[in-house]
Amino acid sequence: MSSRLLWAMAVALLLAESCLPLMGQESGGGGVTVTGSVQSDVLIPQKDETIGITEVDDWAQTNSYAEVVLQSKFVDAGLRVEYLEHPLPGYERDLQGWGIGSAYVKGHFRNVELTAGSIYDQFGSGFIFRTYEERSLGVDNALIGGRLLYKPVSGVTMKVLSGKQRRYWKLNDSWISGADVEVDLDQWIKPLRQSDSYLSVGASFVNKHEGEEDIMTDALHKLNLPTHVNAFDVRARFQKGNVSLLAEYAGKSQDPSFDNGYIYRRGHVAMLSGSYSKRGVSLLLQVKRSDNMTFRSRRTMTGISSSINHLPAFTMEHTYALPASYPYATNPNGEWAYQAEGAYTFKPKTLFGGRYGTTLKLEFSHVHAIDQQPKTLNGQVAGSDGYHSDFWKWGNQTYYQDLNVQVEKRITKSLRMNLMYMNQLYNMTAIEGEGGMIHADILVGEAKYRISPHLSLRSELQYLFTKQDEGDWAFGLLELSMAPHWMVSISDNYNVGDTHVHYYMGSVAYSTGAHRLQVGYGRTRASYQCSGGVCRFVPASKGLSLSYNYNF
Repeated sequence: MSSRLLWAMAVALLLAESCLPLMGQESGGGGVTVTGSVQSDVLIPQKDETIGITEVDDWAQTNSYAEVVLQSKFVDAGLRVEYLEHPLPGYERDLQGWGIGSAYVKGHFRNVELTAGSIYDQFGSGFIFRTYEERSLGVDNALIGGRLLYKPVSGVTMKVLSGKQRRYWKLNDSWISGADVEVDLDQWIKPLRQSDSYLSVGASFVNKHEGEEDIMTDALHKLNLPTHVNAFDVRARFQKGNVSLLAEYAGKSQDPSFDNGYIYRRGHVAMLSGSYSKRGVSLLLQVKRSDNMTFRSRRTMTGISSSINHLPAFTMEHTYALPASYPYATNPNGEWAYQAEGAYTFKPKTLFGGRYGTTLKLEFSHVHAIDQQPKTLNGQVAGSDGYHSDFWKWGNQTYYQDLNVQVEKRITKSLRMNLMYMNQLYNMTAIEGEGGMIHADILVGEAKYRISPHLSLRSELQYLFTKQDEGDWAFGLLELSMAPHWMVSISDNYNVGDTHVHYYMGSVAYSTGAHRLQVGYGRTRASYQCSGGVCRFVPASKGLSLSYNYNF
C-alpha cells in the first residue's frame, strides 16, 4: 500500500509542479490560466475495544485527490486523479481503487458552450436532475457524456445533455438524457424592469433508458419493467426589492425500483419558498411535499450512489457537534417538510442591543410522513400501484422536528458570545431502522476572545439531554489561533448516560501561502455525516490523522 500511496502523491505533486510555469498567464491574451488543488486525508488507525474497534485491516487509510483545471479564451479542460485504494472509515468499499475520477474538455464561443466528459449540472432545484461531487459523503455521480449550452437571445439559456452516470469506478448501463430552458422574463417585459422586479420561469425534461431485468414477484411471475422513465419540472421565481418567491413542481412516470418496493406509482414533488431580507432582518418560509421521487440510474441500487436527482432537506445543517448528533436525511419515498427561519439584529445602544448590538435567530423544521393508503389488501406489494395518497393529508408519524433559538452578542471589543437552545425530535426507527423516537434538549455556549491582533481563543461548551438512545452527552472544545500560521485545538465528547466513554481529540494545523497541514490524534464517535439531506454512516475510529491541502 505504501508504494502505491507514495506513487499517487508523487503524480499529484508532479501535476501541480508542471502547471506552475503556466500560472499568471492571462487567458484574454491567448495564454492559459491554470488552477488546481491537492488534497490528502490519511488515518493511521488503532485498535480500541472501548469504542468497538477490535481489529484494523490496513496500517493506513487515505482519500487523496489531485485536480488541475486549464482555462483559455475558447477551450477549458480539467482532470482529477483520485487515490482511494484503502479508503477512510465509512466510505463504501466500492470506492476502493485509484485512477482518473473526472476529466472534461469544454469549448466556448460567444453564446455556445459544448462540454465532453464529466458533467456536473443541475436543473432547477435538482428535483429531476443533479450531478455533483461531495467528497465528505463519498458522492460523485457525474454524467459521462456531452452537454450543449446555448443562449440564443438575452435572458434565455438552453441546455441539452446525455450520457451514462458514474458509479464509483464504473458506469451504470442506463442512458440519461435531458433538456432545460430558463427564461428571464424581466429582460423582455419593460414594466418589470422599471419596477425593479425580476421574474424567471424554467422547464426541464429528463429521460432514463434502462434495459430489462429479471425481477421476480414469486417463482412464476416476473415484473414487466418500463425501459423508459420520464421526468419533468416546471418552476417560477419572482423577486422584487427584499422579497423573493419560488414555486416548483416536478413529476416522474412509473419507475419500479428497490427503493419503493417495485411498485408502479408515479412520483411527484412540489415546493413553495419565500424569503425577505434587509439590513438587520431576514425571514425564510418554505414547504415541500415529495411522494415516491427516488430516481436512480439503476433501479436495483440503494444507498447514496446512482441518484439522478436531489431533494433538498428543509432542515438546518448544524455545525456544533451535539446539535449535529441526530441529522436528518430526506426521505424520497414521501414526506411533508416545513421550515421557517428568522433573524433580527437589535441596534447598538438600545434596550436589547446593548453597546454593540444583539442578533436573535429562530429556526423551526418539521418533517412528517405523507398519507399512504395501500391499494391492495396485501399492502404495497411489488407489481401493484402501491398506495393512494391524499395530497393534503398527513401520515401517522413524525420523522424529524427541530426548534432552536440562538443569541449572538459582542460583550466587549475583544469578546464575542453565541448561545443556543435546541429542542429536537428524531425518529430513529423511521430514519435508521430501529431505536424509537429520540427527544433531545441541547444547550450550546460559544465564546471567542481576541487576546491580541494575531492571537485568539475560542471555546465551546455543549450538553445534550435525552432519556433515549445512549442518554446524555457533554462536549467541550478549546481552540487557540495564532494568525496567520498556527491553530491548536483539543476537544472531548463524553457520554454522560450509558457508556461513559470519552471521545477525545487533539490537533495542530499549520498554514502558509496555499499550503495547509493538520495533524491530529484521538477518537471519532460513530455518527451520520450529512450535507443537503444526503447522509453517510461514519463508524467509530481512533488513530493518528494527517490532512494536507494545496491550492494553486
